[in-house]
Amino acid sequence: MFTNAVYYPNWRVYRNQPPSSLNLGAISHVFYAFAWIKEDGTIYFSDEWADTQMEVDGTRGCLKSFAALKTRYTTLKVILSVGGGGKGSEPFAAIAHSPALRDNFARSARAIVDSYGLDGIDIDWEHPSTAQQGADYIHLLAALRSYLPAQRYTLTTALPAGQWALQHINLAHAAAYLDLVNLMAYDFSGPWADKCGHQAQLYSPHRPYSDAAATSCHSAVTYLLAHHVPAAKILLGIPAYGRSFLGASNIGQSYSSCGGEDGAFEFRDLPRPGSHEYFDEQLGATYCIGPDGGFVSYDDGRAVAMKAGYVRQRGLAGLFYWTGTGDKVGRGSLVECGFAALHQGV
Repeated sequence: MFTNAVYYPNWRVYRNQPPSSLNLGAISHVFYAFAWIKEDGTIYFSDEWADTQMEVDGTRGCLKSFAALKTRYTTLKVILSVGGGGKGSEPFAAIAHSPALRDNFARSARAIVDSYGLDGIDIDWEHPSTAQQGADYIHLLAALRSYLPAQRYTLTTALPAGQWALQHINLAHAAAYLDLVNLMAYDFSGPWADKCGHQAQLYSPHRPYSDAAATSCHSAVTYLLAHHVPAAKILLGIPAYGRSFLGASNIGQSYSSCGGEDGAFEFRDLPRPGSHEYFDEQLGATYCIGPDGGFVSYDDGRAVAMKAGYVRQRGLAGLFYWTGTGDKVGRGSLVECGFAALHQGV
């Protein structure tokens, strides 16, 4: 049975998207994003009101509502993700470097998991940036595993796809403590890049038009496998959003700015109105070109089916989606497409 997982961002409860709105019939794991870390290593809620107080689906707090999903979907794994980009990851380096703070963190993780009836913890440290931090990251995982023993608890981590982010981690040692490695195989290109490009291509072009274009799902998986991460622990990430490049009509071109919200459109809003949609069968990448988004790079059902086939071929664990709330409802759902393609003939 393949894993088909989603991240649920707690802030989406303010947009009338409680955890129960997810496509739960096609999901095996849900990661609740995000909890944060105090200076003493204690885990705390990034939005106390949303996470623990507001009424959500007849219960008090979004996290309790999240945990209650297990009463209806008894095989579902519900996992608390700690960290995230920017502020969420900043404390990790200091916490992981101190044995005492690591212990506080791991003990706090166990307490929250047991208190809310969750299945485990996901570490989203973006990302260890020195050899020392890489070593400390391993120590942090070891501490967590001592408080969250295997079989009973699930321990996962989210890692970027670029070798620049992975090079400081002994990946084989990390994998020994982990049940799953959530490979963030997206954001290869975006507003930080000089040229527009595919943000989640399965394969790199034969002649990459930029350094960013040399990174792909395949290059990242190949790197993990070469560093002895078991294939059966690798989850391949799918973006449920598209990256916009205004003023561009093809990969490798300059662009003027980015459309959408923070340079992105949710998949539920793609392709853009009045645009033409294309699928590159060689690279495994979808894009549309139109007036309000310019060149928009994303995954549609064709790309997800192709990536699911890659997962099956390589013996990977499955797929995950950032985020489940960005997906379409009903026809065209990425989560449903991935589930069907992963389990075809099973």
